[in-house]
Amino acid sequence: MFYISNGKGFKMTFANGWTVSVQFGGYNYCQHYDRPAGAGYHGPSKDAEIAAFDKNGNWYDFGDDTVKGYVSADDVLTFMNQIAGM
Repeated sequence: MFYISNGKGFKMTFANGWTVSVQFGGYNYCQHYDRPAGAGYHGPSKDAEIAAFDKNGNWYDFGDDTVKGYVSADDVLTFMNQIAGM
């Protein structure tokens, strides 16, 4: 399943019930953190904020937080593959 997140990112739910969130707009931990949310910016970003949660709403733990910011495209893909394989 695919979802658009407030016009500044997306979510994907995998067959295993886990959902990955990839956000790269204003106030997300990415290149555009300092842009006001909802400012209408739709340009590229060199990095993104990621998170994941299971069908029961339990968040993936990165060890120090439930979100991880300033993640490269290659590392986003690695994370998505990890979550899809859980």
